Amino acid sequence: MHPDADQHPLQNSGASSARCDCHALKHPTGVQPTGLAVHAHGEHLRRRLRLALVAHDLNAAEQYGDLIVPRSAFDRLEVLLAAFSGTERLELMAAPWDGARLDPWQLAPLEQWARRLQSDWFPAAAEQLVFHLQPVVQLQGGQVYGYEALVRANWQGELLGAGTLLQAATAHNQTRAFDALARRGAIRQAYPQLEPDQQLFINFAPGVIYNPDICLTSTFDTCREVGADFSRLVFEVTESEAFPDLRLLRRILERYRAEGAQVALDDLGAGHTSLSYLAELQPDLVKLDRALIHGLHGADHRVPLVTALIRYAHDLGIRVVAEGIETGNELQLVRELGADYGQGYFLGRPEAQTRQVLAQAAGYLVS
Repeated sequence: MHPDADQHPLQNSGASSARCDCHALKHPTGVQPTGLAVHAHGEHLRRRLRLALVAHDLNAAEQYGDLIVPRSAFDRLEVLLAAFSGTERLELMAAPWDGARLDPWQLAPLEQWARRLQSDWFPAAAEQLVFHLQPVVQLQGGQVYGYEALVRANWQGELLGAGTLLQAATAHNQTRAFDALARRGAIRQAYPQLEPDQQLFINFAPGVIYNPDICLTSTFDTCREVGADFSRLVFEVTESEAFPDLRLLRRILERYRAEGAQVALDDLGAGHTSLSYLAELQPDLVKLDRALIHGLHGADHRVPLVTALIRYAHDLGIRVVAEGIETGNELQLVRELGADYGQGYFLGRPEAQTRQVLAQAAGYLVS
């Protein structure tokens, strides 16, 4: 929209139509905008924005009621935002400015633009994904049941973790594409390393899948590409965001199961994963949140809760993984409380290859 429109260009802009960006990352043109046109909702906030810009020695021109933050100030956007509360930051919107007009179709919170500009490495780094594998161990016998594939990226000599990558993907509006790319990469890199009786746990965020028949196509194609036995795949719901409605989540899990895969829910006992999901969704496995396991001991007030969660899951025919096991005492206790599998640093740290991972407590479990 041209800034000469009757209404304010930022106020008059809407979201672009939904597009299926599940299968490929969008690469930027490589040209940064000349500036950002920042719109503050309300005169009071606009006045505060002017004062903050002056306080940080940022000379911002004004066009159509918006303040134009120049490219030379992009590296100070986070400092600028620190002057505002979380609620106020939600009311600071921005769009690229090329010196003559803005691009309303790229309207986003200024905070998101700050993160996007500081993570211009993201599209290239996302093409350098690697996966570290952490064992999930049977608590009766100590055999490795399978491995969870944890996404990383090798970028300019640094190993970027999942949290950093997910934040950057969100800033670039590419969470769908990144989630799908990570699923495909995990299957290609990790599945061939497994022993014939081992499972591969693959994370996915349900909020990025709006139609499982469309969004999961490339995942299933990759499984067939590597000759994966679908019965040896466990698709694990992560809770980086609130789950979609139960009807959609059920459709997603049913679509995975239709191919023969298992499904798991992560982080029971914390965040968005509630007991109601177990009865409604009937996953094959559920993981107890690490906050329930860390430091657990016999006299701990959490023991009755952990016991009840395990019993409830078992009553529904769902197997239980205890996450975050870091000591022998924690391992022994969750085993006695009836958990089926364990995962954590005491059992094995994430490594690049399965042969580097040792189920460190195998002897302890057998004894």
